[in-house]
Amino acid sequence: MLLDTNSPLFWQESYHNGRIPWDLGEPTPTFARLAASGHYPPGAMIVLGAGYGHDARLFARHGFAVTAVDFAPQAAAAMRQLNHADAQIEILEQDIFALDGAWDGRFDYLLEYTCFCAIDPARRSEYAALAARLLKPGGLYIGLAFPIGRRPGGPPFVVQPDAVVELLTEHGFTLQHREFPHDSVPSRQKIEELIILQR
Repeated sequence: MLLDTNSPLFWQESYHNGRIPWDLGEPTPTFARLAASGHYPPGAMIVLGAGYGHDARLFARHGFAVTAVDFAPQAAAAMRQLNHADAQIEILEQDIFALDGAWDGRFDYLLEYTCFCAIDPARRSEYAALAARLLKPGGLYIGLAFPIGRRPGGPPFVVQPDAVVELLTEHGFTLQHREFPHDSVPSRQKIEELIILQR
């Protein structure tokens, strides 16, 4: 039986079998650069589909109040195990699409990497609406659009950065910055693009 990517069982099986090519085993270099740049004052941040939480802990170490969400039990358990005092994060073992209204408008930042490409493409508009309601007015969506390309199937389901920007713009966002990061890991050079939009 094929498992549905909308189900935590699909992702739990991937973690259990070690099929987690999205996990770099460390914070994303581009995000490390942004966190250390001083251009983004610490605030409340949500990380959707946080996996093992490397990027969530990175921003926590820089003074951000980070909420990390993942519905795969093994990912959530790993985040709890690695939740050290120097990088304390709030962990929600939950489907991102089940986040209720109590979380609306709570966040200054939404960090995105390998969550958008993991969800069923039919739910991308739902994801954009979620991002819009989670962020405060003026909040920033900081995302690495990955993997860029054109091929059938997934996950990961390919993305087109222009389409992501257009989708978020339709949900009230304004593009602030985009770049092909010079510090992408070698295997992801030119197949990911940093996009930052303001709600």
